[in-house]
Amino acid sequence: MMRTKRKLTLLILIFLGVVFFGICKGSVSISITELFTEANQQILHLRVARVMLAILVGSGLGVCGVTLQAILKNPLAEPYLLGTSSGAGFGAVLAIILGVSGTFLPFFAFAGALLSIVLVYNLAREGETIPVQSLILSGVIVAITLSGIIVFLVSIFSNQTLHGIMWWLLGSLQIYELRLLVTVGLIVLAGLVSIFVLSQDLNAISIGEEEAFHLGVNTETLKKVLFLITSLITGALVSVSGMIGFVGLIVPHMMRLIFGPNHKILIPATCLGAAAFLVVCDTLSRSLIPPIEIPIGVITSLLGAPIFIILLKRKQKIK
Repeated sequence: MMRTKRKLTLLILIFLGVVFFGICKGSVSISITELFTEANQQILHLRVARVMLAILVGSGLGVCGVTLQAILKNPLAEPYLLGTSSGAGFGAVLAIILGVSGTFLPFFAFAGALLSIVLVYNLAREGETIPVQSLILSGVIVAITLSGIIVFLVSIFSNQTLHGIMWWLLGSLQIYELRLLVTVGLIVLAGLVSIFVLSQDLNAISIGEEEAFHLGVNTETLKKVLFLITSLITGALVSVSGMIGFVGLIVPHMMRLIFGPNHKILIPATCLGAAAFLVVCDTLSRSLIPPIEIPIGVITSLLGAPIFIILLKRKQKIK
C-alpha cells in the first residue's frame, strides 16, 4: 500500500511538472518568471485553456479506455471502438460542409456521437441483454459505415473544406470558447466521478460476469450504464478535439503494469497519466516546428505505436 502511495505521489508530481512545462513551452518559450507579466497575459490565458483541454481529453479518453477494457474483457478496447468517434466525426464533417463553425460545430459533432450510440445500442441489444461480442461488432459496423460516408463527403468537396475536415479528424486542442470548455468539462467530470464510484463493480466484472453476478453485481445494468457514460464522455471530447488516437489504448496498459488491476487505484492513476501524456504531446505538436503546428493525432500515433510495441514485447517475455 505504501509503495502504491509513493507511486501515486510521484505521478502527481510528474503531472504538475508537465502542466508547467505545457504552459511555458510553445512556439514562443516563456520562463515561469516572465509568464505572469502583463505583456504575456494573452499567451498565458490561451495556453492555460489549451492545457486544461488537454487534461480533460487525456483523462477522459484514458479512463474510458480502462472502463471498456474491463467490461468488454478486451485488451485492445479503447474509446473509439464502439463507433462514437466516427459518429462525432460525421457530425463535425457535415457541419464543416454546411459552413457551420465556431461554437456550433461541437454541437453537430456531439449530435453525431449520440446518433452512433443509439445505432450501436439497438444493433447489439438482444432483448434486455447486450452481449459483449454483439456490442463490439455493432460498434465496428457503425464505425466503418460512418467512416465510409466521411471519406465520400471529403472526396467530393473543395480543397479548402478538405483541409478543415482533415485538420479536425487528425485532432486539435485549439480552444477559443471558454464556455464550451466549461460545458465539456462538466460532462467529463460527471462521467469520471460516476465511473470511479462504480470502480468496485468494475473490479468484479473484470474477473468474470458469473463471479460478478454472485457478488451481487447486476452485470447487464452495469454494462448499459458504463457504455452510456463512456460514449457520452467520448462524444463530448471528440466534439471539441477531433479524433486523437492511442491515448485511451496505451496509457491504461501502462498504468495497469505500474499500479495493478485494482480500479480504485487504476482509474485515478490513468486519469493523471493520460492527462500528462496528452499535455506533453500537445506541447510537442506546437513547438517542434514553429510556427507550424503538427496535428496532435500525428504526435500521439508516433509516440503511442513504439510504446505499444514495447509493452507487447514485454508481455510476451513475461509469458
